[in-house]
Amino acid sequence: MGILADTPPVHDELIYAQHERGFALCSMRSATRTRYYVQVPLTEKVEDWSDERFWDELRQRIPAEQAQKLVTGPSIEKSIAPLRSFVVEPMQYGNLFLLGDAAHIVPPTGAKGLNLAASDVNTMFRIMCKVYQEGRTDLLEKYSEICLRRIWKAERFSWWMTTMMHDFPEDDAFTKRIQQTELEYFVSSEAGRQTIAENYVGLPYEIIE
Repeated sequence: MGILADTPPVHDELIYAQHERGFALCSMRSATRTRYYVQVPLTEKVEDWSDERFWDELRQRIPAEQAQKLVTGPSIEKSIAPLRSFVVEPMQYGNLFLLGDAAHIVPPTGAKGLNLAASDVNTMFRIMCKVYQEGRTDLLEKYSEICLRRIWKAERFSWWMTTMMHDFPEDDAFTKRIQQTELEYFVSSEAGRQTIAENYVGLPYEIIE
């Protein structure tokens, strides 16, 4: 469940919280507008979640220091987004090229949705430049192939972040311990943090030639 509110961010960096009550994410849109998420079952209904209930639940899941600083206010948007992954292959049908959400969906955990949409546009733009400036119409057939290499890497990262950060009631004690150990390794290891940073910021664009 996510809400949008005209409140200042609780922290100058995003907060990802793995908690026994479920995942939580604190993000920002600007210095005065924030976006927050808490993991809820798909059986929940938006109308059963008052703003007060949401803020109380968020406070329980984030670190105490940040919970004390949390500025609350009325939500201007509230919705439940089912977590799902989806990829269309190929992303081109004749003269129809698919970009953004029309071609792929990722869970918000990895923050890759807008990143991937911008990547599709960038790839399409660079191909079109070569088509009209150099007559390279052969590149039009490579659009899907080029995009999908980046998309599947982002899908993998979003899936991995989701499975590492969310609580799954059906998991047994061994699986939960593995999940916790996975998180502990990646945040305590320089190599692990570099891996997260590389994927989170976004992989480099391919050269089109």
